[in-house]
Amino acid sequence: MRRSRFFAFITLAVLAVALFLLLDGCSASETKGDANQSSFGVIDEAYDIIKKKGVYSVDEDLLIEGALRGMTDVIGDPYSTYFSKDEAAAHKESLASERIGIGAEITRSNGKFIIVAPVKSSPAEKAGLRPYDEIVRIDGERLEGDSLKNVVQRIRGKKGTTVKMTIFRPDDEKHIELNVVRDTISVKTVFPKIIKERKDKIGYISITTFGEESAKEWKVATDKLIKEGAEALIIDVRGNPGGYLHTVGDIAGSLVQVDSIFAYMQDAKGMLTPLVTEESTEIPYDEKLKKMPIVLMQDKGSASASEVLSGALKDLKRAYITGTTSFGKGTVQDTIDLSNGGEVKLSTHKWLTPKEQWIHGKGINPDLAVEQNLLFTEHIRISTGSYKLGDFDEDIAYAQRLLMGMGYSLSRKDGYLDESTVDAVQSFRSAAKVNVDQLMDREFFVTLKEEVEKFRADQENDDQLQMAVGYIHQKMKSK
Repeated sequence: MRRSRFFAFITLAVLAVALFLLLDGCSASETKGDANQSSFGVIDEAYDIIKKKGVYSVDEDLLIEGALRGMTDVIGDPYSTYFSKDEAAAHKESLASERIGIGAEITRSNGKFIIVAPVKSSPAEKAGLRPYDEIVRIDGERLEGDSLKNVVQRIRGKKGTTVKMTIFRPDDEKHIELNVVRDTISVKTVFPKIIKERKDKIGYISITTFGEESAKEWKVATDKLIKEGAEALIIDVRGNPGGYLHTVGDIAGSLVQVDSIFAYMQDAKGMLTPLVTEESTEIPYDEKLKKMPIVLMQDKGSASASEVLSGALKDLKRAYITGTTSFGKGTVQDTIDLSNGGEVKLSTHKWLTPKEQWIHGKGINPDLAVEQNLLFTEHIRISTGSYKLGDFDEDIAYAQRLLMGMGYSLSRKDGYLDESTVDAVQSFRSAAKVNVDQLMDREFFVTLKEEVEKFRADQENDDQLQMAVGYIHQKMKSK
């Protein structure tokens, strides 16, 4: 597959850490910024005034970074920005196939830093960390007043080094000292399985992002599904915020004929450059993929690179698109290294579908619109709060939304704990067989999370997936 010098990128407000994308094959000499400041005399002038006459002392590097951020901010493009040296390093790590750490998801709830879940077979799991463990100290230092970002940075470190953690385990009501050895954590992005519909075997593949190794993972996944007898394919890019454009090209190339245009790049002058699929020698895919019936599932969280794939398969009439309208991000960014170790990420191109449609701000409409159950669209999180009648909090609003999704009757969902919410909570606690004398406490939130996860684990409850399976079944039946 020809490696394009473009990449696709999406930033979503709900993401804690954005996914950043790199140009392929750029040498340092090509990407270093121009250090000559002669044409920016007024910036030098303001810099000198602030340093010499300002009553507040400001670090020189921060002044420079402030100017750099200001230049990208004034563009008015949410996808063009400046990143410091540390931010640039994190940005490059976000789509890497491996990361160094302890392998645990952490959240902040009511001022506490809570383990959401350790990754299976990770250093965190091996050391004994469990869901709902509260991190109290890291290397002997308490965490009061710290930010989640800083806590994560303190836990990270070099491979083979040890982080000492003091955790409070609420189930046992005791503090525990743990030593966790940092190690390489594999980042998986492609998840396959076989769905059986009567006598049909349908391959299902979820792609969470288009990362460095996603094309290779796709190859392994599709080979596995074909070996297991898959006769059709459902591709799930719901909630996929984007990734590398060349990865999308590789995956699209496994599904359509060689020399198919899967997208266009349009520069600032309006010049169009077609992006064409090529026969892959690095990752040879099974030719059966080009003949299988395909349904692609998307939603409003499917963006950028996900939309490139969706647009290509739709315009080339290679797949049936179900779900809801996608996010609508139709620009492409170049990431350019600067001499201070930072980066400028700049929108330099638009991308267009094979039919030369620009979907920016509009998204890609599905062939069949299918709304999803609320319990699948709500981000499931941990809460350690405790609330009573008359309280108002986002945790309460979160619980109200989930209870409504489970069919309980409530008169409001704005975070105010009224009588109708009390009735719904008590009904839920009774059905779940937990202490009905309490209201919204830790036990309630833990049980609510477990019940919602159980609901989501049953694919029969996934309305969009069921529609995709039904369409594929009819398609195979008519062959």
